[in-house]
Amino acid sequence: MAVRAGKSENRHVTEKIGVVGAGIVGLAVARELATVRGAEVTVLEKESRVGAHQTSHNSGVVHAGIYYPPGSLKARLCREGVALLKDYCAAHALPYREVGKLVVASTRAERARLSALAERARANGVPGIAELDGLALREIEPHAVGVGAVHSPHTAICDFPAVADRLALDVAELGGSVRLSQPVRAIRERSGGVEVLAGRLRYVFDRLVVCGGLGTDAVARMAGQPGDVRIVPFRGEYFALKGAARDLVRGLIYPVPDPRYPFLGVHLTRHIDDEVLVGPNAVLALAYEGYKWRNIGNLPQIVGWPGTLRMARTHWRTGIKEVYGSLVKSAFLKAARRYVPELTAADLERTHGGVRAQAVARDGRLVDDFVVDVHGNVVLVRNAPSPAATSSLAIARHIAGIVPALVQ
Repeated sequence: MAVRAGKSENRHVTEKIGVVGAGIVGLAVARELATVRGAEVTVLEKESRVGAHQTSHNSGVVHAGIYYPPGSLKARLCREGVALLKDYCAAHALPYREVGKLVVASTRAERARLSALAERARANGVPGIAELDGLALREIEPHAVGVGAVHSPHTAICDFPAVADRLALDVAELGGSVRLSQPVRAIRERSGGVEVLAGRLRYVFDRLVVCGGLGTDAVARMAGQPGDVRIVPFRGEYFALKGAARDLVRGLIYPVPDPRYPFLGVHLTRHIDDEVLVGPNAVLALAYEGYKWRNIGNLPQIVGWPGTLRMARTHWRTGIKEVYGSLVKSAFLKAARRYVPELTAADLERTHGGVRAQAVARDGRLVDDFVVDVHGNVVLVRNAPSPAATSSLAIARHIAGIVPALVQ
């Protein structure tokens, strides 16, 4: 199955570029390369629809850039990406709402970190950042409690699957194609290009960009570039608020992040359809698409990476806590009641979760920043966790700038 459109007769195609992965990042990259390079782009996707994994299994938050170290790729591309995404949604009548975010300190020890968080946000150019006391935060979220908060009024929510669908149409209108149900089976670099076997078909490209998400490692091995970091999947589970309990949350309520981890902790998030989600946690998954506990299909590959066991030895206490929260609803409720104490167990019902592709280094370090490698004619997106969806259009510009030019 493919999404296609005829090429314009007035357009001179100079390159053939393949993109592996039809998530929001891969589709944004394909669109950018077709637009700025005039390339004939083919997107190869193993699933029967676009955005099947991380793109459609998240909270839908458009992050403003509060958390990321100033000067990092995440900080720069998040801020650029917010502006591009907001304009893109407006241009295509896609839903986008600035509901605002509170990062709430529930203890005095956490409050000491709020000023540093606010300063980091301002350094990243996040507009409207304000530091609030316990009384002022209730003017924003009347049912929330805390000793202080950082308020980001322009943090937004959107429909990332709808954005991905629109990007796929853009690729087709620019003369490219999105080929679904085409799992990549082999990659071979050859003189001046790359040969790819996908499904039952053989493709020859001048350049190949791999935006494989959860499947990054498998595709990288096919390309002969296993690399110094590997994807370790973390399952994020959610509960949804039922009925009138949804009215207890206006926008987004987040905890003060633990600087040791790239995960933000259990938070409360109003979704674009006005569902309110509670979560996610961060439980080590035992399969790259391990949406359920019973899925352990990639256990040997995951625990076989030395970084996985080294990470586990360092963070085992947090790991046990996360597993407990996954199995015991009352633990999840306790985390949510820390910020909205009116919630009860009857207000929460389990809903869909997701799996995050998190790169882990050989020494067990959780890789925080975006990582993109270039190997000959192959560009590999090694690490693109949150805020990758927010940053997708900016990531695409970044990658388009580093894809090797075709020598005429």
